[in-house]
Amino acid sequence: MASPCELLIASFDKAIASEILAIAVKEARRIEAKYSRFITHNPLWHINHSDTNPVAIDDETYRLLTFAQQCFELSDGRFDITAGPLMKLWRFEEGENAIIPDDDAIQAAKALIDFSAVQFSTSTIVMPTKMNLDLGGIAKEYAVDSAANLIANRWPTVSVLVNFGGDIACPVTRDDQNPPWQVGIENPDDLDNASAVLQIRQGALATSGDTRRFIERNGKRYGHIIDPSTGFPVELAPRSVTVLAQNCVMAGMLSTMAMLEGSNAESFLSAQGVYFKVYR
Repeated sequence: MASPCELLIASFDKAIASEILAIAVKEARRIEAKYSRFITHNPLWHINHSDTNPVAIDDETYRLLTFAQQCFELSDGRFDITAGPLMKLWRFEEGENAIIPDDDAIQAAKALIDFSAVQFSTSTIVMPTKMNLDLGGIAKEYAVDSAANLIANRWPTVSVLVNFGGDIACPVTRDDQNPPWQVGIENPDDLDNASAVLQIRQGALATSGDTRRFIERNGKRYGHIIDPSTGFPVELAPRSVTVLAQNCVMAGMLSTMAMLEGSNAESFLSAQGVYFKVYR
């Protein structure tokens, strides 16, 4: 998951806690091995190297692609899992040494981005030439939900909070006899410290933002949420957006879409009827 992961388990039974931990680790590793774009010869690698040849997919991959299609359509094409060519240009991980891509490179990358050109069914996918999928925008949230639901199905009375890098799910309600889970929301101006604490008994939480991945040039800050329609980071985007929803995939989708809305993030989230916290 490329981030710290933890579980909070409301049980004094060490054997159960160990089993829960093992299930979460196994599920996280399974999904990462299957969908990470940094691992060669996994199912995603075969899709991205198919060069217009049909590739067989399973039901899980079909469901993820269907969700990605919904994100694409609901965001008018701005939430696009084929945006990898742009992400390769914007090397946020290089920090002060990162280079702002020139316009020619951005236009060339944009020509390789369009999820609507990807053809898929319940059993196969066909990728246009030189196009790639990057599931990084939804796979971690999906892993959180998947691990949390596996645990909840086996121990339906044990409340467990699954936290993969700040994306959180807690499907089993923490009863009134115990205090709710306390979840800190990181202060963008004071990293690793909370500026607010949410109390949740059941539900999911996801955060999107540019607090750790950005480039600064000549006093301008370029966050890592890229708008595929322009090829540049979203203008006037919040520093971070946290959304509370029924599951982590939904929370992640809404927090990312809110970032893509830029200056309209708050009004967008208000219209969704969810609890949210925005920092600018």
